[in-house]
Amino acid sequence: MAKRNRGRPISGWLNLDKPAGMTSTQAVGAVRRLLDAQKVGHGGTLDPLATGVLPIALGEATKTVAYVMDGEKEYEFTIRWGEERDTDDAEGAVVATSEKRPARADVEAALPAFIGDITQLPPAFSALKVAGERAYDISRRGDEVALQPRTVTVRAFTPARGALDDADHMTFHVVCGKGTYVRALARDLARALGTVGHVAALRRTRVGPFQADQAISLDRLADLVHSAPLNSVLLPVKTALDDIPALAITGGEAERLKAGQPLRVPSRKQGIVQVRSGDALIALGEVDDGLLRPLRVFNI
Repeated sequence: MAKRNRGRPISGWLNLDKPAGMTSTQAVGAVRRLLDAQKVGHGGTLDPLATGVLPIALGEATKTVAYVMDGEKEYEFTIRWGEERDTDDAEGAVVATSEKRPARADVEAALPAFIGDITQLPPAFSALKVAGERAYDISRRGDEVALQPRTVTVRAFTPARGALDDADHMTFHVVCGKGTYVRALARDLARALGTVGHVAALRRTRVGPFQADQAISLDRLADLVHSAPLNSVLLPVKTALDDIPALAITGGEAERLKAGQPLRVPSRKQGIVQVRSGDALIALGEVDDGLLRPLRVFNI
């Protein structure tokens, strides 16, 4: 007998405002329990120290997670000058100190070197895999992690006013692409200024189309789950695909595509498309020389 999936077959996106002190995996588990959802994932890890936007995918939305993770992100974070930590954030052990505190003018003069396509060495305490093992597991054992520098894109890096700002702290706003580590930005900026530093506070304010001012807290979700319909808190699966061009097909063509059959389409579009029939999202497909092939089919 086939194993029966537990929970309800709910599909959509939840724009969660993750609290501090909770891992992304723990946040996913909390949402799963609150909604009694069958299938849940997330669109981009946040460190336990961090708060803010954590897009949660439910059901058919899990098929679009990769498109959210590829999206642009925004953060507000505070650097604590004078202390470097092994995790590059406030949760780690102090490994270096400095009495130097950079002047604001010097900080602003240093920031342009960190904008554009830059080379960045990921933190030793990261989820990247080295020989099949997570870097943070290797680091926690006290072993040295051999990570390689990578190219990431930072579109904006500017000072911002934060509640912690004083002689030891300064807050920043960053807009960046996939794979950028804010902890590494803080570490490297401090070193470039002749001092050391780490991330004391971090909030993600945007992931692709998901904005912090529209995010819902776990406490609020718990209050709503028994008193409001799910569609009041869930966003449609297609939310993750806003940047992907749409291609319209008929109902009959939709059935054929769902069965895995390619379609000949009179379209000038090339590459990845979201395929729709009326208002319904049918599939993610790829058009090549007028032939549409299904990549991921949605059962919504």
